[in-house]
Amino acid sequence: MASELHEAIFMAKQERHKNLFLNYRNLNNFPVELLKDEGMQFLERLFMKRNSLTTLPENLAQKIPNLIELYLHSNNIAIIPQAIGELVKLQSLDLSDNALQIICPEIGQLRSLRHLRLANNQLKFLPQELGDLRELETLDVSMNLLRTLPERLHQCVSLQCLTADRNLLHCLPRQLCLLPDLNELSMAANCLTSLPLDLGRSMELQFVFVDNNAHLKGLPSYLYNKVIGCSGCGLALQISDMKQLCLTLGDVTVPLPSEVKAIGSESERVLPLEELACRVLHAAYDWTCKDVKLRTPFLMPKSLLDVVQWPLGHCHRCSQPMFTIIYPKLFPLRETALAGVHRSTVSFVAYCCSSRCMSTFDLQA
Repeated sequence: MASELHEAIFMAKQERHKNLFLNYRNLNNFPVELLKDEGMQFLERLFMKRNSLTTLPENLAQKIPNLIELYLHSNNIAIIPQAIGELVKLQSLDLSDNALQIICPEIGQLRSLRHLRLANNQLKFLPQELGDLRELETLDVSMNLLRTLPERLHQCVSLQCLTADRNLLHCLPRQLCLLPDLNELSMAANCLTSLPLDLGRSMELQFVFVDNNAHLKGLPSYLYNKVIGCSGCGLALQISDMKQLCLTLGDVTVPLPSEVKAIGSESERVLPLEELACRVLHAAYDWTCKDVKLRTPFLMPKSLLDVVQWPLGHCHRCSQPMFTIIYPKLFPLRETALAGVHRSTVSFVAYCCSSRCMSTFDLQA
């Protein structure tokens, strides 16, 4: 293995390769051959994924000054040297799946950086100097221990995709609403209780993922026409074989949704009863029959009939109709025939939305 490594580096130096692949080499230390003599002045892309590196050399920028892309995914790197800021041409830096606890402020000196990936580390905070990265387009800090994001992050005026899933975030800096090019914002599986009211005001922001934030009670009205990610309809993908509960309405027997069996269980998420009732009525009603009098042996008020007849959407996972909770891939109701129907029933829908819902709309907006 060592001889293969030496040969690969020797050939790269001899032929002045711009790309060097050192993935899966069982490296515990940064190869000294890369740093000998004048180093590798011509190297632009260095791939060192899936090794066991614990740190980077202090003279990396001096020996490989023209690096454009540096991929260090899946190592054991705990410390980034301050000299990282001297890689002034670096455009892509991947330090995902390492052991980082701190990111040095000098990272803000990488003024050419466009893509920064720090996912799956042990970061508890990020330096404010990230705001100096004016060319940054992608930032992934998911699966860390972050409780907040830097307020100066809004100075990353080129930022298009911000991912911070699976952290401990309780809120988002309102300044994020100022990001002019932000197109995708993913904050799934955090501790969010609210979102900035101006979030989504920018026409550029089109995708917002906030599923698995159990205490998030609502969404800003500006997100109404965006694509929203959430946890689906609430049903498990695999239906239990247990005997179904049934509801008898006159001569009609209607099977109840499987969630009803979970009521009272702390380990199961229970949907609002209004949502369950709408699904039962929707399933029991014969919408194909044109004669209203012949549809079912039970009658519903017209206001309730309108709600049950037109779901807000269907779950992207199981196609289950959804009535009082937000549809994960919502198409703007304002542009459909449903807009008038749901505007007239806004009080009913607003009442049905409960704090158990992962995300709901303020339909009055």
